[in-house]
Amino acid sequence: MTEDHAQGALRFEPGRIARIVLNAPERRNAMNRAMWTDLAALCARIAGDTGIRVVVVTGAGDAAFSAGADIGEFAEVYATPASADSYNASVRGAQAALAALPQPTIAAIRGACFGGGMGLALHCDLRMAAQGARFALTPARLGLAYSPDDTAALIAAVGPARARELLLTGRAVAGTEALALGLIHHLHPEAALEGAVAATAEGLAALAPGALAAIKTIVTGLGTGADRSGLQAVFDARFRDAEFREGAAAFLEKRPARF
Repeated sequence: MTEDHAQGALRFEPGRIARIVLNAPERRNAMNRAMWTDLAALCARIAGDTGIRVVVVTGAGDAAFSAGADIGEFAEVYATPASADSYNASVRGAQAALAALPQPTIAAIRGACFGGGMGLALHCDLRMAAQGARFALTPARLGLAYSPDDTAALIAAVGPARARELLLTGRAVAGTEALALGLIHHLHPEAALEGAVAATAEGLAALAPGALAAIKTIVTGLGTGADRSGLQAVFDARFRDAEFREGAAAFLEKRPARF
């Protein structure tokens, strides 16, 4: 059953392949404080739900994945240093919760993916876009910088030189260039995006969830300089897991594994 959060601006569709929908098309799915707060709580719930194998994050309508933070509430959330710190902490918390999900995450992107919306997409494992999508990192236009977490995710995707150029210029990037830069992983015709995302999600859902979670932990850990011995322990543990026994048996028996 579909759930509404953040006064309906955030929609959750549970299931084996769950969907988080940014549901504010009237403001191009710009993220407000309530959406960030509820997204963090929703991700905490998803993380503990073993029935959810993949999470797709997308925006309602075709105009935008997300135009970024909701500028309409800036006067309130940035009224004082304390309120600004609190708001920024809610953004960081939501993005960190999304990035930390053990399930694979896919950002399905149509239309504008700007600023904080791009930050949200960067914290997903895979970014799949329609050909009409556009991307821009625009904090300098507002007299701001990009957060360290968002900048680190951007650098991981495109490298430091390209990250610097995109942030300094704030220029818009079309889908073809975004694919070449590594900003997105796949680019599809508008009509084909939904089917491509569904096929990718189904493929991921058929794989061993514990193995996918371990892969995410190792890749993230290496990117953030985590202790190698801890990551090695994550790797070693897979050989003692029932998933490995099932995967090996299925390979030898020439049948699909049942994870």
